[in-house]
Amino acid sequence: MKNIKLMYLLLASFMLLFSACDPIVKEENLSDTTNVDGVQLVATQSTPGGNEITLSMVTPGISGYWDYNLGLALTNEKKFIYPIPGKATFKYVGTLGSQFFSKTIDVQVDKLDHALDQDWYDLVSNNTAAGKTWVFDGTANDDKLWWFMSAPNNPDGAMGAWWNAGGTCCPPSDFAGKMKFDLNGAANYNHYETQTATPTKGSFVLDVANKKLIISKSKMLGSAAGNKDGVYQILELTQTKMVLYLNNSETYGTGWTFVFKPQ
Repeated sequence: MKNIKLMYLLLASFMLLFSACDPIVKEENLSDTTNVDGVQLVATQSTPGGNEITLSMVTPGISGYWDYNLGLALTNEKKFIYPIPGKATFKYVGTLGSQFFSKTIDVQVDKLDHALDQDWYDLVSNNTAAGKTWVFDGTANDDKLWWFMSAPNNPDGAMGAWWNAGGTCCPPSDFAGKMKFDLNGAANYNHYETQTATPTKGSFVLDVANKKLIISKSKMLGSAAGNKDGVYQILELTQTKMVLYLNNSETYGTGWTFVFKPQ
């Protein structure tokens, strides 16, 4: 009898022990506060048809960011001066709670009645629709520094030539070509292998705040230096000179410096 009682006691102890070890699972499911149709985007222009725009996401409980074509704004409201006339489409990317979404809003810009940052005029000229053409500030074997290897990941050392490729033995194939930037309905970019070649059309982003120039769907003049992502640091940009720097060339594993002048 004692043995039976002892067995029951041991079984009860084991049951208590194992039940105490079982984890307590509390399921928490994220739920959506609304659907995509319920997300309200608002665009306000300071003047009718003007280029000073405020983008707002006004639906409560939603968080995300604006892609306003000139960069990303990690906020629900962004005010900026847009440099391109015509219809512009801006995108908001956010979360409903349990899922991510994106939604766009169109704005018609009829006039550039608010002045742009000076970098825009330096790059594309005051006649932003007509645009501006740039060429290398030098030619093959002239001993000038206009397309050369430089220190990697060091913009401060970008003007120190490790190898003066363009000015000595080995200029790029498009050394006598040109490139054009304009804002005629979009941020248009055209690369010409030679002065008379058919252009390769692309687009560009001028990131004034971070001093970057980004080329998409085409290539920079002198792209034989590398740079698949098309991102260049702007070291100098005036009406008469543009100096760009590539942090790390996948072709050479070094930096690279480009010096241009208007045609």
